Amino acid sequence: MTTIDGLHNFRDTGGIALEGGGAVRSGVLYRSDALGALTPAGVDAFAETPIGVVVDFRTPEERQMSPDRLPASRPVQLVELPLLEGAIGQLAGDAVQSASRDTAALTAAMEQLPTLGDLYLGMLQHGAEVFAATARLVAASREDTPTAVLVHCTAGKDRTGVATALLLRAAGADRAAVITDYASSAGNLDGAWSEGMYAMLTQFGIPLTPALQTLVAGSPASEIERALDWIESEHGEAAAYLQSGGLTDDELSALRTRLAG
Repeated sequence: MTTIDGLHNFRDTGGIALEGGGAVRSGVLYRSDALGALTPAGVDAFAETPIGVVVDFRTPEERQMSPDRLPASRPVQLVELPLLEGAIGQLAGDAVQSASRDTAALTAAMEQLPTLGDLYLGMLQHGAEVFAATARLVAASREDTPTAVLVHCTAGKDRTGVATALLLRAAGADRAAVITDYASSAGNLDGAWSEGMYAMLTQFGIPLTPALQTLVAGSPASEIERALDWIESEHGEAAAYLQSGGLTDDELSALRTRLAG
């Protein structure tokens, strides 16, 4: 597996099992945490990948705090498609502002934060056009030039996880395999990344409750299962959901060709 110095949750979705046999094609769709911590060696390694399009789901405030670092040695298109749901830091900050500095009040405010599953349903209810636009970029990618797509948010697990699950399921990826990929993010983020995030939150006086820890660095399989259940209940399948956001039949066919061959 390719590693990029400075990234903790980077991976190619290639190799994920398809329902009818075979696997998702490598070098087409990548996922990652934010690119602001890329080292010089990481930037060079990134330039060697086939990635030519970076989709950033973060809000303008998040991007301002940690702008992406991209190679200057070749063109990379940056596409900003913000999704408010999943901006955990902003949600926690808003909760702090709405409560007093009293520890009990802050803890109570933290406990009122939505669960990951709630956030995912909010993304799906409001973000069909964003997810369809992402699918369109993957559908338009080519083999003969660096146009593979990388999707990312801050941790690369929530907004990125929902988007990746949608694209993979629409292309025919096995549901259990998609859930396993989603759940692997927690292990990738454990250690330096999660400890750094926890330290930043506590520095601002935010109590580190178990619920907040899950929001920041967790990826329980049950949460993406809930999102997939909602998609199937409301739209029948991921492909129909993406089409509700504007993806055309031709674009869906191209998406499947690129990801599943």
